Amino acid sequence: MRLGLCCLFKKEPVSFRTTTAKSLLALPRDQQFQKLSEICFDNATNLYLALETVHRLGIGAFRIMSPFFPRMTHPAVGYRLEDLPEGKNISQKLAASRSFARKNDIRLSFHPDQFVVLSSPHSQVVANSIRELEYHGMLADAVGADVINIHAGGVYGDKSQALQRLNDVLPYLSVAVRKRLTLENDDVSYTPMDLLSFCERLSIPLVYDVHHHRCNPDGLSVVQATTIAEKSWQAVGRQPYFHISSPRNGWQGGDPKPHADYIDPADFPACWLGREMTVDVEAKAKELAVTRLMAELKNRPDAPVLLKSAS
Repeated sequence: MRLGLCCLFKKEPVSFRTTTAKSLLALPRDQQFQKLSEICFDNATNLYLALETVHRLGIGAFRIMSPFFPRMTHPAVGYRLEDLPEGKNISQKLAASRSFARKNDIRLSFHPDQFVVLSSPHSQVVANSIRELEYHGMLADAVGADVINIHAGGVYGDKSQALQRLNDVLPYLSVAVRKRLTLENDDVSYTPMDLLSFCERLSIPLVYDVHHHRCNPDGLSVVQATTIAEKSWQAVGRQPYFHISSPRNGWQGGDPKPHADYIDPADFPACWLGREMTVDVEAKAKELAVTRLMAELKNRPDAPVLLKSAS
């Protein structure tokens, strides 16, 4: 088992830069490229530092933030890597991160923002979503990430029709996206049971989020949902990818959806222990939460567990 860190660090001196379309639009185009080039170069440099850091901490997976190349798909200020003065050097930095991750068995992933909705009935939303996913596919190729995880989106009054729209959009995605695409159950609309047959039919792995399942149950037990999700990954010959988080105010403290700073060890399913799998730790304390959970799982008496250390 490997535990994964999501995007950012709490105390480690690793950070990523961003910018807004508004600030870019205030600049001439050549100055936009210069500013973006500096930001993208810094982010590419810091990705390598991030991977060195998770390797040192024994964390086996890292989710890369979606705005890694900020505003790249924006209709007014979007750009290509080759437009930037440091484009070639940025590509070399990404290649170095890909090599480091491969050498040290660090699994990389992306989880595009919530505005990526392939099941939307609105054509412009779908077009924007495809463009954003293609950006992720390009970046995933560059760094060697193997997962681009999305939600099914809204219900729009009929789940079956929404999933059919999602199905109809898939042929328009590039191979770079399709081979990495996964679906995750959410805490409002789509449960593991809702997605099971869709994932099976299209050979799309199911990312099982146990916190979402507890917020939005469907009659399946955690063991059953774990098993069906695991089989969806085995069907395509890949290691399962799951998510864990705890409610900020506990399960009896009102809305259980917001994430806590740390993971309550009681929320980590016993049936996950000892399995070969990747588990992203979605917690506000970031690497502090991951390393604490690693230590707690190693000391749990209910099952043996070998955590995947990035070494």
